[in-house]
Amino acid sequence: MITPSDTQSLILSRAATRPGNLALPLPEGLVGAAAKMVVGKMIARGWLEEVEANLRRGEPMWRETGDGHGTTLIATEAGLEATGTEPVVASAVASARRARPKHEAEQTPADTAKPVAIRAGTKQAQIIAMLQRPEGATVAEMVEATGWLAHTVRGCISGALKKKLGLPINAKREERRGTVYKVEQ
Repeated sequence: MITPSDTQSLILSRAATRPGNLALPLPEGLVGAAAKMVVGKMIARGWLEEVEANLRRGEPMWRETGDGHGTTLIATEAGLEATGTEPVVASAVASARRARPKHEAEQTPADTAKPVAIRAGTKQAQIIAMLQRPEGATVAEMVEATGWLAHTVRGCISGALKKKLGLPINAKREERRGTVYKVEQ
């Protein structure tokens, strides 16, 4: 496995702490051809991904696409794994970006979800991991895993995960288990 250089590790570790795993701004002093070279290698290795920048949210722009839009850089699951960050966090953010509505221009600013940073090893990351399992998770299972009360778990699902992070979470009633929550894949 290829290990990231010091500069690449710095970019990825900073991205892990930013909302939406944004890799921009790059470290001070990394500009011009050097920045293009480092970022190009990271994209080629699958550590960074170039996605459309949401300028209304104030996402920094990596490059302009020429049609009045621009792109930004986000750290991928592989990039965060290379620095030791939990892949659950990266996949949750990637799911939220993919789940973004196609007609974003038709939304009001109140409907637009804000990017949320998820730290690895937190109870919220633990709940996301449980929801991403093929069998999903019940509120009782999440209460047992986190030590939270049931209303806190339900609040986390509806507020932090659905509204703020924009994760597509389904609730389905099963005979044996009760209501099972899952992230749509």
